[in-house]
Amino acid sequence: MAQTNIKQPTVVCFSGHDPCGGAGIQADIETIRSHHCHAATVITCLTAQNTKNVLEIYPQTAENFTHQATTLLDDISPDVFKIGLIGSSALVLAIAALLKEFPNVPVVFDPILSAGGGQNLANELLIHSLRDALLPLTTILTPNVKEVFRLTNSDAINTGGKTLLEIGCEYVLITGGDESTANVNNYLFHQSSSDQHYSWKRLPERYHGSGCTLAASIASLIAQGIPILEAIADAQEYTWHSLAAAYQSGLDQYNPDRLFWRYQ
Repeated sequence: MAQTNIKQPTVVCFSGHDPCGGAGIQADIETIRSHHCHAATVITCLTAQNTKNVLEIYPQTAENFTHQATTLLDDISPDVFKIGLIGSSALVLAIAALLKEFPNVPVVFDPILSAGGGQNLANELLIHSLRDALLPLTTILTPNVKEVFRLTNSDAINTGGKTLLEIGCEYVLITGGDESTANVNNYLFHQSSSDQHYSWKRLPERYHGSGCTLAASIASLIAQGIPILEAIADAQEYTWHSLAAAYQSGLDQYNPDRLFWRYQ
């Protein structure tokens, strides 16, 4: 019989709920468990969405979120925080206040500003709050190219990446999955050494939850004690394989299979 008394690293997730199961908290949980870590979660907002698009988000109040999160954190010690869809400026400020109570815990943030189907999920007040309150507390930021441009008001990847470092992020992994390039090109900017470029074979479908998968994988690997640069590289490989094994549950975007390794 397998041992059950071994403590597993804990990733605390703050993100939205996706009813179709491809993204959000469910994607976080699947990815984190796939990495043999424990997922503790607080939902930032409910959503009306399917594999085609997000139609509406329903953020909970900052007061309710804070009560849920502080109750959780009074009992469970986080090894890493992973943040996804937030939904309101008030929740950004609530999350930032909580993170300041854990200054030595790494923060992986996937800044979801729009849905795969195109729906805008962040107004200008929320983006302003991200710049002022949350990005300076972020260890690893994983935006796509469009999110970089919105967060920095720039129109170049290199300029945007360096601007995010200046704002306070320690590492910025800019992902190119939504671009029209032949390969998926990801770019890593960080304070401690030279920038890095990763290139991955582009897969044929459209995927729902790839960004959640990548960020949760990075968080899980760091929670295990893997060095950040190694975790960033390994998480991209894990995400690519989960997309290569993706399946279609609805009429549009494919769901990553985050347990692909079980069938190999």
